[in-house]
Amino acid sequence: MTAFGYALSSEEHGGSELAALAADAEARGFDFAPISDHYHPWIRQQGEAPYVWSTLGAVSETTDDIEVGTGVTAPIIREHPANLAQAAATTASMLDGRFFFGVGTGERLNEHVTGEKWPPHHVRLEMLEEAVGVIRDLWSGEMVSHRGEHYTVENAQLFTLPDETPPVHVSAYGERTARTAAAVGDGLVCVGPQASVVDAYRDAGGEGPTYGQLAVCYAETEADAVETVYDWWPTGELPGGVSSELPTPAHFEHACEDVTRDDVRDGHTLTDPDPDAHIAALQEFVDAGYDHVYVHNVGPDQAAFFDFYEEEVLSAF
Repeated sequence: MTAFGYALSSEEHGGSELAALAADAEARGFDFAPISDHYHPWIRQQGEAPYVWSTLGAVSETTDDIEVGTGVTAPIIREHPANLAQAAATTASMLDGRFFFGVGTGERLNEHVTGEKWPPHHVRLEMLEEAVGVIRDLWSGEMVSHRGEHYTVENAQLFTLPDETPPVHVSAYGERTARTAAAVGDGLVCVGPQASVVDAYRDAGGEGPTYGQLAVCYAETEADAVETVYDWWPTGELPGGVSSELPTPAHFEHACEDVTRDDVRDGHTLTDPDPDAHIAALQEFVDAGYDHVYVHNVGPDQAAFFDFYEEEVLSAF
């Protein structure tokens, strides 16, 4: 059985609005809600980047049943894994079994702000493996000291812990990282219906859930949706390697100068208002091996999206 989720876009909405949107998603029948963890939006038009842990505290009070998690946090540079272990443990205790901790190797856009060197991907992957180990050790509730290649922890012990340790889902865009997800994580997170990533995860022994994200923009006409994406999310048409390397929203705006409305119409964000197109797009994820599919609706009009998905799309599954 496939679970369907709603993406809480912290680049486009403030903390209180995200808490309200999580409640709306629950009321409309979505099963889970990942929230992005950003220090900056991708471009300044998006206009927001609330602190994810404050927002999750609010979400714990506005929802009752929906599963909620980070999608995803980079526990490697901007925040030390010892601090994130505490933040995730507190959030998991407040959400009472409904929290999952999504982690990844991050983007320079968010992680460079402390002035630390931005390492190449293979080094960040090593850092992620070590960080996940530190976090799991601290979730044991025992006193932890750790001197590793990248992190030091001295006499740290968490006292606020959930009854149930949250799962760690690892973001992967390629087969190498998918194998790491199988080794150190409890699940896989990916953007786009990439069957090869799921296959690599399964072949490496990964037995956990697989999460895939679909980007859409719902409007009454495709022309309106294209215009919204062009204004709010042109970054969806940038190559993945570029997205992990640019340092500021201004750099992303410059990189998007060559993105056209035709690129948006033919690109990665679904702008067709036909419900059959959305059903087919979700089915593509299911066919590629994803058992959790979550939808990011671009732009300010979330109410129309919720009506459309509740009445026309989710009911098909």
